[in-house]
Amino acid sequence: MSNKSSLYRKEPTWFCNRLKSRLNIPDNAASWIYEAGSITQRLRDYYGPRVRVEVLKNQWQRAFISESRLLKSPPGKYNLTREVLLYADDIPLVLARTIIPKRTISSAHQNLSHLGNRPLGEVIFSYPGLERLALEITQIQNRHWNKVIQQKIQIDQPLWGRRTIYAIHHHPLLVSEFFLPEILNH
Repeated sequence: MSNKSSLYRKEPTWFCNRLKSRLNIPDNAASWIYEAGSITQRLRDYYGPRVRVEVLKNQWQRAFISESRLLKSPPGKYNLTREVLLYADDIPLVLARTIIPKRTISSAHQNLSHLGNRPLGEVIFSYPGLERLALEITQIQNRHWNKVIQQKIQIDQPLWGRRTIYAIHHHPLLVSEFFLPEILNH
């Protein structure tokens, strides 16, 4: 078992956004996958100040091979990996994994390495030159989730997710977000 992620046992299979017509994404999941703005802001618009972040992992480590490739980073290089669970009250809504190379942290004046319990979206969407470079889509089956996560949030159905490359001052970061059943009702 890989310790590269506290969320899943093995890296999900990601699909190019061009294949969306073949993926049969339900409308309620597509609404979140194709959200152009901040997921955090959309959650706050609905739930207000009840949205909170639980940090599951925040450490320097090697990324999965496909993550390194998307970031154009050597596979053995250490990046800041942050995995979180977003809640409203005690309802889990989104699991997220962010990979941030050192050069991106430097270009963002260290703001990304000291997020604490602040949502990443709150910070990156405040950068005037934020670019969205690519989007990939996945659907993860229950058995691929780490047991600790399964027990914590009772995952009992496949989850849709998206993986987005953003760039701040032309330096990339990779954000993977997985939408839990409760969020699909909004």
